[in-house]
Amino acid sequence: MHLEKEESDSMTKCDLGLVGLAVMGRNLVLNLEEKGFHVAVFNRTSTKTEEFLAGEAKGKKIEGAFDPAGFVALLKRPRVVFLMVKAGAAVDKALEGLLPHLEAGDIVLDGGNSLFKDTERRWKDLEAKGIHFLGVGVSGGEEGARYGPSIMPGGSREAWPRVEPILSAAAAKVGGEPCVAWLGKGGAGHYVKMVHNGIEYGEMQALAEAFDLLKRGLGLPFDDLARIFRDWNEGVLNSFLVEITARVLEKVDRGTGKRLVEVILDEAGQKGTGRWTAGECLELGVPMSALFAALEMRCLSGRKAERLRAESLYGGPKRWNGSDSSRVVKDLEQALYLARILGYAQGFSLFDEASAAYGYEWDPQEIARIWRGGCIIRAAILEEIRAAFAEEEGLPNLLLHKGFRDKVAAGMEALRKTAALGIELGVPLPVLSATLSFLDAYRSGTLPANLVQAQRDCFGAHTYKRIDKEGVFHTQW
Repeated sequence: MHLEKEESDSMTKCDLGLVGLAVMGRNLVLNLEEKGFHVAVFNRTSTKTEEFLAGEAKGKKIEGAFDPAGFVALLKRPRVVFLMVKAGAAVDKALEGLLPHLEAGDIVLDGGNSLFKDTERRWKDLEAKGIHFLGVGVSGGEEGARYGPSIMPGGSREAWPRVEPILSAAAAKVGGEPCVAWLGKGGAGHYVKMVHNGIEYGEMQALAEAFDLLKRGLGLPFDDLARIFRDWNEGVLNSFLVEITARVLEKVDRGTGKRLVEVILDEAGQKGTGRWTAGECLELGVPMSALFAALEMRCLSGRKAERLRAESLYGGPKRWNGSDSSRVVKDLEQALYLARILGYAQGFSLFDEASAAYGYEWDPQEIARIWRGGCIIRAAILEEIRAAFAEEEGLPNLLLHKGFRDKVAAGMEALRKTAALGIELGVPLPVLSATLSFLDAYRSGTLPANLVQAQRDCFGAHTYKRIDKEGVFHTQW
C-alpha cells in the first residue's frame, strides 16, 4: 500500500524545476511546458512567482513554490533543477539554499552566463557531494528562450542521458536536428558560450560601423539604410543580427516621430563575457582582433562627455562627395562578410588552443552545428563552417581551408576600399580595419617581430632565436 502511494505521488510530481523568473527563466519555463514537461518554479522574490503563476503560467502544467524545501519537494527523483539566475554570487547563493534539500544523484544545471572557471569549481564541489552539475550556455535572448535557443551543456557526463531529452525538446531545430550537443567536462559548455559572446561583440560592432559609414559618411536616409540591411540579409550576410538590424532601423519612436535608434544614447553596455573572452585570448596567445576592437569601442562609447568636447576641438567626420553609393554598399557588404569569416575563424582558433589547455576536446563541427539555429550569432555561413571542419580534420584555422581562402581572396580589395574610405572621411571602422590588418599580417610569411625581439634583447637581455642556426642567443648591444 505504501509503495502504491509512493508511485502515485511520483506520477504527479514535476519533471524538473527552474529557479529564477527573470525574462529568460520565464520564457524557458513556458517553452518547456509547451513541449510537454511538468515544471516547478521558484524565485527568491515571492511576488515574481505569484505574478507568474497568476499570469503567463495560469492554466498550464506549472507549479510554484516559495521556499527551497517546498520547491525541491515538488520534483521527481532524481531531481533536475535548472538555475536561471544572474552569474556570479547569485548562483552560489541559490546553490547554498538548495543543497540541504538535494541528495546524491540529483542534477543541477546552471543556465546563466557563468565564467567557466566558476563552473569548474562548482562542478568539482558538487560531484564530491554526489550531485551532478552542468554548466549550460543558453543563447537566443527572450525569443530564443521561449521558442528554441541554442544550448551548450558541459559538466557531468553521467547526467547527460537524463537531461538530454529535456534540452533537446527545448532547443531550436534546424533540419529537424536540435541545436544542442554534449560539449565536455567541467566548464566546457560555458566556455563555448563565452566565445560565442566574444564573436557576437565583433559582429555587432562591425554592423554598427557599416551603419555609421552609410549614415554619417554617405548621408543616406533611414529608409535606404533599412532596405540595404534587408537586402544584405538575402545574400551572403544572411543572419539573425543583420535581420534585426534592419528591424531596428525601421522602428519609429512614437513620442518624437524619429527613428528610435536616433534617440537612443550612444553608450553601449557590457556584462563581462566579452572581457572574459579577451582575457582568454591573452592567456592562451590567440589573436581575436574583432573582439578587442569592439571592446575598445564599447569602452570609448561610455566617455560621452569627453567625445563631445573632442568633437568641438577637432571636428567630426567629413561627408562623402561621390555619386555612386551602390559601389560603396557593395564593397561594404564584402567587407562585412570578411569580418564575419574572421570572427568565426578566430573564435574557433581559440577553441583549438583552449581544448589543448583544459582538455575539453571539442568537436568544432558540433559547435558550428548547434550555432546554426536559436543563438544570436546564427548565420547561413555556419553550415559552410561545419562542412569545412568535417572535410579537413584538424584544420588549424578556417582561413586555411580552400573554400574560405577563395572567399577571402575575392573580398580583400572591397575590404581595403572600405577601410580606406573610412580613413578618408574620418568615420571610425575599428573592426573592419582590424580585419584588414589581421589578414595582411596573417598572409605575411615575414613580419617585423624580428625587430621587436631585437629590441627586447637590447634593453632586457630577453634573448632571441636565429633563422640560420639552432639555439637561443643574446647580444651585447
